[in-house]
Amino acid sequence: MDEEDLPSRLARNIRTLRETRGATQAQLSKLAGVPRATWANLESGTANPTLSVLHRVAAALQVSLEELVARPRASARHYPRDSLTTRMRGAGQLRKLLPDPLPGMEFDRVELPSGVRITGVPHTPGTREYLACESGEMALVASGERFVLKPGDVVVFRGDQKHSYENPGTRTAVGYSVVLLAPPL
Repeated sequence: MDEEDLPSRLARNIRTLRETRGATQAQLSKLAGVPRATWANLESGTANPTLSVLHRVAAALQVSLEELVARPRASARHYPRDSLTTRMRGAGQLRKLLPDPLPGMEFDRVELPSGVRITGVPHTPGTREYLACESGEMALVASGERFVLKPGDVVVFRGDQKHSYENPGTRTAVGYSVVLLAPPL
């Protein structure tokens, strides 16, 4: 950590955290149990706070001490296409759209060349699944029923049963599958 920029980084972090919460210096200084002038000095970068003051400020902002002094993190992260998990099911391609797992949820891009059919995997009882067609034509077969989707159409079905996806059209179809997994019993 570059010691020379620590006071300005601390000041920026405290000010940003306060503003993000929509609070005033007076409100948070009172909550932290420090004089408002001390808070103003912290935000200006002129303060040389004790560990005790930093601890109270962190508690008032509901963050760790590390977050008070850390370098700013990027607010977004780019995941190139090739970094996302892709798996083939026959000639069909499924690509994860959520690089970071969300408990109880799966979100895949489904690409099916013309005439291709893939079998879905039944999930835990109580699971709901959504299939949205983005382009081309997709068909879902679930519980013996067949649903044909055109671009913009969505079908919702129980994901705990046998089901399959197919492309009855003449060009590649692209859709999105969202699975909301039921918690295991």
